[in-house]
Amino acid sequence: MPYSHYTRYENMYPAFLAYCALLAGAGLMLDSPEQILRGLNIIIRSEDALITDYVRIAGPGAALVNSALVTLFSAWILHLSKEPLNGFSMVVIGLMSGFALFGKNIINIWPIVFGTWLYSRLRGERFGKYVTVALMSTALAPVVSYIGLDNGWGSPVLSIGVGVLIGLIMPPLSGYTYKIQNGMNLYNLGFACGLVGMLLVPLMTSLGADPTTYYHWATGYNRVFAPMLGALCLALIAGGLFFCKKPWWAAWAGYRWLLQTSGRAPSDYLRMFGFAPVLINTGVNGLIGTAFILLSGGDLNGPTVGGILTIMGFSAFGKHARNIVPVMAGVGLGGLVMEWSIGDSAVQLAGLFCTTLAPISGYFGWPFGVLAGFLHSSLVLSVGSPVSGLNLYNNGFSGGLLAIILYPTILDLVRHRKPELQNEDYFDIMGAESPQTPPKEEMVEPVLEPDEEETAGKP
Repeated sequence: MPYSHYTRYENMYPAFLAYCALLAGAGLMLDSPEQILRGLNIIIRSEDALITDYVRIAGPGAALVNSALVTLFSAWILHLSKEPLNGFSMVVIGLMSGFALFGKNIINIWPIVFGTWLYSRLRGERFGKYVTVALMSTALAPVVSYIGLDNGWGSPVLSIGVGVLIGLIMPPLSGYTYKIQNGMNLYNLGFACGLVGMLLVPLMTSLGADPTTYYHWATGYNRVFAPMLGALCLALIAGGLFFCKKPWWAAWAGYRWLLQTSGRAPSDYLRMFGFAPVLINTGVNGLIGTAFILLSGGDLNGPTVGGILTIMGFSAFGKHARNIVPVMAGVGLGGLVMEWSIGDSAVQLAGLFCTTLAPISGYFGWPFGVLAGFLHSSLVLSVGSPVSGLNLYNNGFSGGLLAIILYPTILDLVRHRKPELQNEDYFDIMGAESPQTPPKEEMVEPVLEPDEEETAGKP
């Protein structure tokens, strides 16, 4: 269908630009321009393997400005692709801005994006069909940095070639991995990138490379980032309640209806409920993520703030308070009975990114969500070793493994008690021209914006 049929959410672009300006402005408030330029140079020259906290190695100002630049690049690519915006567009912006605080920069992401563009050209298809895959596949951006910057092995030319190859591989692979996870792992690209990483890293090691896992973790910034996150979340909630051309009670009712969904992918909350409930959901989820870090004695820094921004992005596509809290509680439970502590840096990240398994909680019930979080908290501590920290979506890889195991197991256990769970095993989105919706049995009455009512039944 013509692109003009899908201009419903084009006003999101000014919001994306305002978000970039907010990130850059916050960075300039925290550091001088000279310090930011030096920090950006450090970021670009870093190998970026997990955990490389840009706040720690380059300063908070440079980290936030890098996030603004990566987010601006992502919004520009989305615009050039002429792909209709939807809830997953918000996911991409939230995820790219978050991971630009600890692993992605304006240099190491473009070879992978170019590789996916080349894939679309080779197939004679629109780049817009794969643009979100291109941007999210930059989870393997540390591979580009490592090969291009490592002394004694690799070269910039080789790093570009490998990045392009990654971009070529990811569209067909992610389409397949999406199906086998049955919509239960929201970080599908993390699972696909983990598989590619498990192939690339041993191959690189056999050729003489020696990738090293890093531990750069900033502390002492809670009083800096907590007010910023709190203000952003409260502003989003207020925006959803009072500034979306909808009565506050209608916006709140829409949010309550949103909470009844399972979150099983694909769940495009923007198309299902409209802007107001999604903004409220985004703000509430951001507050929950921030509270988890502060109450567990953790640190707000590049990785954890990035995790919170990722949760906020996925608030438009599957995550809400009722399905993320049980999974996070499962990680907290693991901290009570396992040998590791909930205050450990890797566990703090697990407590945020475990929400990739929110659909298990929403679809099967909160006890299974607690179980998923409990298992994830231990599994994720081990699955990063085979890829030497070069897959930034490590929790997505762990979540994919658990989704593949838990979905058929739980489904078989509860089938006799909940016959409605016997629906199709997967959803195919790779060939879709328009944003998808959940299965009919999970749909609720959408809350339409005033200007959407006339077009609600149109394609």
